[in-house]
Amino acid sequence: MHPDLFAHYLAEQWQHTAPLELIAVCFGVAEVLLAFRNSVLLYPAGIISTAIYTWLFIRPGTGLYADAILNVYYFAMSVYGWYHWRRRKHSHTELPVSRATSAERRIASGIFIAAFCFLLLFLKYATDSSVPLADAFVSATAWTGMWFLARRKIENWVVLNISNAAAIPLLLYKKMPLTALLTLFLFIVAVLGYFRWRRLLKTKAAPAA
Repeated sequence: MHPDLFAHYLAEQWQHTAPLELIAVCFGVAEVLLAFRNSVLLYPAGIISTAIYTWLFIRPGTGLYADAILNVYYFAMSVYGWYHWRRRKHSHTELPVSRATSAERRIASGIFIAAFCFLLLFLKYATDSSVPLADAFVSATAWTGMWFLARRKIENWVVLNISNAAAIPLLLYKKMPLTALLTLFLFIVAVLGYFRWRRLLKTKAAPAA
């Protein structure tokens, strides 16, 4: 695409972006940056963003029901993660960053398989989706990554970036360059977040050594 035409397209996309969507995007970016900073405030930001997106996707004229389901899951996992991060009701000890155990990886695999099968069947038989396989894969990996994030497992960055990497070409195919650029930004932040959390793990292990 010619640079002038691409710039015109971006300007047109910006003009048609609803203020409520901009708020959701801002809180979504804040959630990732707060996760990178290892701050528990990522969950309130995520709750606000996903609540708005759920409404935007189910409102008349939009009808992106699969995305609405995913955001309901994000909302629930944000609430669960906020609770689990604090671990005990009357304790001020935060849940530490750690690596997933074999049992947790099996649970994560189960989450991915169940989510992928459910979403694929839903998109194929209950919607007019033209990319059910790719859409289901992106969503299922995102579901799994959020579960890892809720338990503060470093693997969350890897799984979420698998989702991001698959989502970028899908969004470009669907002619959504702005969202693809946002996803690319999230991909970069997730890479940085992984290395930051890995340093935290090494710092925690050093005294024990």
